[in-house]
Order: sequence, then C-alpha cells, then structure tokens
Amino acid sequence: MIFELVKTDGLARRGRLTTPHGVVETPAFMPVGTRGTVRSLGPDDLAAAGSQIVLANTYHLFMRPGHALIRELGGLHRFMAWPGPILTDSGGFQVWSLSKLAAVDEEGVRFRSPVDGSQHALTPEVTIEVQHALGADIIHPLDECLAYPAPREAAERSLELTLRWAARSKAAHVERAAAGQAMFGIVQGGTDAERRTRAARATVDLGFDGYAIGGMAVGEPKQAMYDLTALVASLVPAGQPRYLMGVGKPEDLVEAVARGVDMFDCVLPTRNARNGQAFTADGPVTLKQARYARAAAPLDAECTCYACRDFSRAYLRHLFMSGELLGMRLASVHAVHHMISLVRRARTAILERRYAAFRSQFLEQFASGETLARVAS
Repeated sequence: MIFELVKTDGLARRGRLTTPHGVVETPAFMPVGTRGTVRSLGPDDLAAAGSQIVLANTYHLFMRPGHALIRELGGLHRFMAWPGPILTDSGGFQVWSLSKLAAVDEEGVRFRSPVDGSQHALTPEVTIEVQHALGADIIHPLDECLAYPAPREAAERSLELTLRWAARSKAAHVERAAAGQAMFGIVQGGTDAERRTRAARATVDLGFDGYAIGGMAVGEPKQAMYDLTALVASLVPAGQPRYLMGVGKPEDLVEAVARGVDMFDCVLPTRNARNGQAFTADGPVTLKQARYARAAAPLDAECTCYACRDFSRAYLRHLFMSGELLGMRLASVHAVHHMISLVRRARTAILERRYAAFRSQFLEQFASGETLARVAS
C-alpha cells in the first residue's frame, strides 16, 4: 500500500491511497458491506455511485459463512464480486455491541454466536487469520471498544489490553506475511485527552501502515468527538492515512476532514435509508411524512443519482408506505451516492484551497434543513 499527500488546506488533506486492487482518492467514504454486501445494493450500484472502497465486517463473516469457505472460493473480492479495494474492521466494535453474549480476558473474546448459540473465541491471532483468509487490502488488529461513559479504572484496563492485543495482532500479521495486505493500528482511549495521547503514541510506536481512530460516536458529546479526533490526528504520522471508524453523519464527516481525517465508514446512511430517512444537501428527509404524499420534487434537487433523476418524493413515500422493497433500494442508492458525492466535493475544495468556505456553506445549508425538518415533524 502506498499513500501520498496531494495537497493540504489547513489541516484538511487531499490524498491518494494505492492498493493491490485499485486507487482510493481521499477523503474517502466507505459504504458498509457488513456481511459481504451493502444491503439491497449490488457491486454495480456501488460503482455507479463512485465508490472506490468498501468495508466488510470480520466478526460477521467469521460467523457466517466462515473465512475458510470464503478463502476456498477465492477470497472476499471474488466471493462478493467487488473488484476494488476492501477494508475489514477488527471485530472489536461487535465485542462491545454484543457484550451481553461475550466475555473478555487477556487471551481474547469468548462469545456465543447470535446465529446458532455455538461457542467461539476471537483472539488477536484468530482475527488476523480471518482477515488474511478474506484477502482484504486493509486489515485491523483486535481491539476493545470502550463504552461511554466508562470508569477510569475500566478505561485504563481496556487501553492496556487493546495495546497488548495490537502487538500480538501485528506479530501474527508479520509472521504470516500476507502479500499486499496493509494493517492499520487502532487508537482507543475513551474520552480522556491524556489517555488518548498515550494510546496514540503507544500505537505509533508499534508501527502500522495507517492509523484508525476508534471508540467514537458511542454516546460521547459531539464536541468531545471533534476535539479528540483532532488530537489523535495530530499525533499520528502525517505521511500515513487516518481513518475515523464508524462516523458517517454528513456534518461529522465534514468536520473531521477539517481536522485532518482521510477515511470514513458508517452504516447509518444506508440503514436510515432503508427505514425511510435520507440525507440531502438540505438536511435529512423523512419520506414517510404525510407532507410528501403529493410532492413532485425529487428527493434531492442537487443529486444526480438514479433515485433523484427519475422519481419523486411522492413516489418514494408511496413505496415505503406500501412496504415495497424498491423504496429501500432507491433510498440506499441515494444514500451511497450522497456520501460519495460529499467526499468528492470535499476533495475538490481542498485542491482549490477553499475548504473552509465549503465547510461553512455545507454546514449552514445542512443545519437549516435539519431545523425545518424538526419544525415540520
């Protein structure tokens, strides 16, 4: 993997990430294909929206259909018919979100499968084995995502455990020497700035190909997320990519780019879309609202996706109110297109050294739309 900085504008960065399966222009948004698919969309839909890289979930693919089967069938790229770059997360977030089914100790995570109740263990070494079998271009060490709020003692214990797991994960990766796979380290540490600083420095000392900022958007105040993101970005090497994990609200993405972040993923845009809410340039639109029953306007007048080119808000509302699957599909097409368009516009603004103006205009327009939507509802 090669990362090059093309241009900077303040802290905002325009970069280029070259992987064995293609080039990713940054800032970049990765649609989330948890189980090897972005729900209701095919690889052709993602390509049409301009997606250059997708995310798949280590934990869920480990559970079903299993990494051995995917390796047997030629790896994840072939399995899901996606020719471009793939990033896999560590499974650490699922450890946190499925904590009622899991037990964490020094060795790793022992958990009961939500699929069939069977017992499994995910260790740092197993995590790397799974990701090597999948063949993702960018992989991650096993980490523990800290809940918010967390007592100081628990936060310290979690950070030290994550750092030990990171060292073991890297050792397993180096030993297996998987050709063409880059590994990003994950910086945890909760909401304490001093702890995040220690986490960033210790993770950098281990030496990775890029750095992910984990444990954000788990309930902490938004300003804390912004401040800690800026802090971690300032502490990792400037010549390597920075990835803010699980953050994908449009306004948060724009703010994080301004703080030096290069890569993003989030299930929220497509998950909300499947439930009838779409992000637009003028804020979120809840399509099931009665006021759209006769709305002839497109979902987003500034969008050129298939859903916005050919269909009205009234028709989309009809699909959702009727329980038609096409509604989920069209809204998801728009969701991916909207996020990819947003990072494309951010890249252009950085190249033209007008990111501050772009950020201000975007946030003002998006916020005004959110306010109108709240009043209308």
